[in-house]
Amino acid sequence: MSSTMPTTSASEPTTYRDSKRYWWWLPLFVAVSPTIGIWLAKTTGQIGWTWFTPFLWYVFLPIADALVGRDESNPPDAAVPGLEADGYYKALAYLSVPLFYVSWIVGAWAVSTQHYGWIGYLGVSLGVSLTNGLALVVGHEIGHKNTRFEKRLAQIVLAVPAYGHFSAEHNRGHHKDVATPDDPATSRFGETLYEFVQREIPGAMKRAWHDEKVRLARQGRSVFSFKNELLQSFAITLVLYGAALAFFGPIVIPFIVISTFWGWQFLSTSNYIEHYGLLRQKLPDGRYERCRPEHSWNANHLISNLMLYHLQRHSDHHARPTRCYQALRTDRAPELPGGYPLCFTLAYFPPLWRALMDPRVLAVYGGDITKVNIQPSKRQKILARYGKAGA
Repeated sequence: MSSTMPTTSASEPTTYRDSKRYWWWLPLFVAVSPTIGIWLAKTTGQIGWTWFTPFLWYVFLPIADALVGRDESNPPDAAVPGLEADGYYKALAYLSVPLFYVSWIVGAWAVSTQHYGWIGYLGVSLGVSLTNGLALVVGHEIGHKNTRFEKRLAQIVLAVPAYGHFSAEHNRGHHKDVATPDDPATSRFGETLYEFVQREIPGAMKRAWHDEKVRLARQGRSVFSFKNELLQSFAITLVLYGAALAFFGPIVIPFIVISTFWGWQFLSTSNYIEHYGLLRQKLPDGRYERCRPEHSWNANHLISNLMLYHLQRHSDHHARPTRCYQALRTDRAPELPGGYPLCFTLAYFPPLWRALMDPRVLAVYGGDITKVNIQPSKRQKILARYGKAGA
């Protein structure tokens, strides 16, 4: 298909060309990167290649972001409908779905048959966990769409990391409660990543189950109905994981545990950095103000945005949840100190994260700590630190 779209505004060019059009295949490379690492380890005899995907995420991408820099380009408004109608972009996202299954299955085979020792076993498991994290990003992108096919495809891809409740929780819960104390998927000022994970993962599951129960009750069905969309996805997970155990035996259990839970960590860390400390203020009627760009942290780094389907243009996503990844725009939103790959590492070290992020949060609110979404257990200590004790 053509990469040009006509526009109508006299102030805009007559055509728009997506300069990144032929770079959106990069997430497909990431999706199969554990398989590439396993192949390289087998052909070279060097176990270090099993760490190919962790190296790609934690080392190569932050360096690439720093060297290549930021991307401030936006498609003009008139070009957005054409971009969203272009099947090329959808096809790339759809194509990634079987690749996640391939990486998972090849990873299970490798740790069970290749006698890596614990170093190679861990490298493969962490590599697949990171592609499981990318599977959650794809499930996020596809799950926001309105067609029955895309809803089912989201269930299928979310089955790989065993996070079948994500679409229900994210679409019906997070987008409604984002940047408020009511949202388990919004991190608070002073809350470490490790505290957040303990609140976010069970909170998300509980909210998803409740919302699905309410949805089915409106149809006169039990929550344990075959129509339960959470259970449908988890059933696929059960088949996938059960087949691996049947074929490869107990040796695959640590792989399943590591790749699943560290994959969940990928989503939780994304949620942690996306809204840290940001708060929608309450209106006189007790409701929260409408979600605006300043309620999300953005990162406009070119390379990591390509790898993550523009997930880092997060404020536009919250403003227009069904907008396709290729049409998401930069916004006047607060900026993270780097792309997600760098910020993940920063978040693993709470003192480093807070040293970089707490001043940014305060800057959003003009230094007024009382407008910040503060961790309740640390509220008085934080208020006292900033001269607002008792507020």
